[in-house]
Amino acid sequence: MKFVAEIDVMPHKELLDPQGKTVANNLSHVDINGVTDVRIGKHVTLTLEADSEATARATVETACQKLLANLIMENYTFSLRAVE
Repeated sequence: MKFVAEIDVMPHKELLDPQGKTVANNLSHVDINGVTDVRIGKHVTLTLEADSEATARATVETACQKLLANLIMENYTFSLRAVE
């Protein structure tokens, strides 16, 4: 079976996000007002073959923990769907 995982990796809320801070501070320069906080992370789309949803989910978990996210500074969430 083929699966697609949509993975979001974000910095921990307790950590400073310098990119997000820069964007938040400069939005008013392009006439966007009222934004109080911006957090910038990354989005990964992963397509994989697996025998079952449980196997696919375990593979995505391993990829996130070992490669895609720095667990000291980031957390991750993902959704998984079967495709044809």
